Amino acid sequence: MKSNQLEEQVILVDTSDRQIGVAEKLQAHQLGQLHRAFSIFILNSQGQLLLQKRAKHKYHSGGLWTNTCCSHPRPEETLLDAAHRRLQEEMGMTCELRELFSFVYFAKLDHGLTEHEFDHVFVGFSDRPPILNPEEAEDWQWIALQKLQDDISNNPDAYTYWLRDCCDRFVEQMANFSTLSSGG
Repeated sequence: MKSNQLEEQVILVDTSDRQIGVAEKLQAHQLGQLHRAFSIFILNSQGQLLLQKRAKHKYHSGGLWTNTCCSHPRPEETLLDAAHRRLQEEMGMTCELRELFSFVYFAKLDHGLTEHEFDHVFVGFSDRPPILNPEEAEDWQWIALQKLQDDISNNPDAYTYWLRDCCDRFVEQMANFSTLSSGG
């Protein structure tokens, strides 16, 4: 199989995240097939989250604000390797990543597409500004978590479905993570 074909495939999974096959990425989103994905949240030393604004021409959710980076692992690629690869490709960044939690979500999107993902959420820490890939993102900002939660409540249509769905869980997990990290 050609490399570019593998790059455009997603890993189909069951509700326990066991691989059951592969599918072309667009087809999986057209049919609403459950597939493996990841979302990366990068925080700076002030506890602010790095958001990206998706490029307007993306095949779904273009022009919406979302977490630092989101994507899918390729067949035969580990989640962590994929997360590092996409963070570099989309945001020009590298940092240590740690998986915090996972969740399944289902959402009808624009252009007749459906997201049905088993999403693994990673966190990393960096104070470096991103170097955006314009094919992926058109803007970025650091934002305090409470301000983000408030803005999602007041302006939900400005944000991707998956960020709206997992933001509160991320904030809760980070509170637990901070307590564990500080020995509390």
